[in-house]
Amino acid sequence: MKNVVVVGAQWGDEGKGKIVDWLSNKADVVVRFQGGHNAGHTLVIDGIVFKLSLLPSGVVRPGKLSVLGNGVVVDPWALIKEMDEIRKKGVKISPENLIIAENCVLILPVHGMVDRAREDASGDNKIGTTGRGIGPAYEDKAARRAIRLCDLSDPELLRVKIERLLVHHNALLRGFNAEEIDPVRLHRDLMEIAPQILPYSAVVWQRLEAARQSGKLILFEGAQGAMLDVDHGTYPFVTSSNTSAAQAATGSGVGPKAVGRVLGICKAYTTRVGAGPFPTEDKGDAGETLGTRGHEFGTVTGRKRRCGWFDAVLVKQAVKISGMDGIALTKLDVLDGFDELKICHGYKFRGQVIDHLPSCPTAQVEVEPIYETMEGWKESTRGARSWAELPAAAIKYVKRLEELIEAPVALLSTSPEREDTIAVRDPFAD
Repeated sequence: MKNVVVVGAQWGDEGKGKIVDWLSNKADVVVRFQGGHNAGHTLVIDGIVFKLSLLPSGVVRPGKLSVLGNGVVVDPWALIKEMDEIRKKGVKISPENLIIAENCVLILPVHGMVDRAREDASGDNKIGTTGRGIGPAYEDKAARRAIRLCDLSDPELLRVKIERLLVHHNALLRGFNAEEIDPVRLHRDLMEIAPQILPYSAVVWQRLEAARQSGKLILFEGAQGAMLDVDHGTYPFVTSSNTSAAQAATGSGVGPKAVGRVLGICKAYTTRVGAGPFPTEDKGDAGETLGTRGHEFGTVTGRKRRCGWFDAVLVKQAVKISGMDGIALTKLDVLDGFDELKICHGYKFRGQVIDHLPSCPTAQVEVEPIYETMEGWKESTRGARSWAELPAAAIKYVKRLEELIEAPVALLSTSPEREDTIAVRDPFAD
């Protein structure tokens, strides 16, 4: 058995929450390794809906250790609120089953203020952030002025670091004619929440190494998706962290060899939230139908998702960059009833056929999808738990996707329910 990292293969919202929950049945430890509470993972278990933003999806399963790694940026107030909401649904959360890396960066109120002020000032050039401060927090980390979880244990050090931090951020807020942050009040607020969050602080890299040495299975859970990666995505319309599989090691404090297998998650069609290029977007009836059937609204923001046909070029690109061993294909049931389905297998760009999405933003906007058309199916695939329950046309569609993205489908999800999953290959097995 090998550890597994799960990452999105599109623009996020691929259904990682359900797949991670399904896989966590075998795992002993579930680790979030990047992103913040801009992520949104929805789980449906016995009819109960759990909406998670920061907490790893494994937290709803008893007996599992959930971990927020050093690559995650944590809003302590949002985390405490999320924990309280999940507890109301009968889930037990304590330092026994949840630990947070002592060296993770904290998202502060000033980060959200700067985030929203910049977006408001951008007019038609908005990036489309959630406005929750994730980007500014990562900027502080890179600039070496961030407040980290361990800083809450030293009030005087925290005071000095806050003053240094606000020299930068209050200058930005003044430039946006926005209200500045009072360092004394921020220090007081952090000291008030410190006793609630510090008990979860841990030396995560040591805990993960001990788990690995004892033969426990570790599941690494990514947030967002490959095309939102700050290096490899549709820059600048991306998140502020690396979303590819390699970040699982850096963002949790384990060596690359400990990561194991890589499972990519993608929908049987394509969606995107916010601004940015989207070659296969369908602004007509088909896109509207996909959005309605798939209930395509952001878990965190509630924003309506843009919808379109499956883009095999993008997914293949994600497969190669993250070294994906297989794919978990979700929401196949949303395609039920279409007379025909389109798959993008290449792009036209300035008179040439290309097999990848260029890095240049203007080129990304100019590419035109090259489609092939496949026969749809009228039968329902919803709730199917074996290949035998799938229409022949649906199987043919899945097999064609495998050929185009050059990766096998290891898992096939046919509804939001935990058990409505067809296991083709066990991602953990050798």
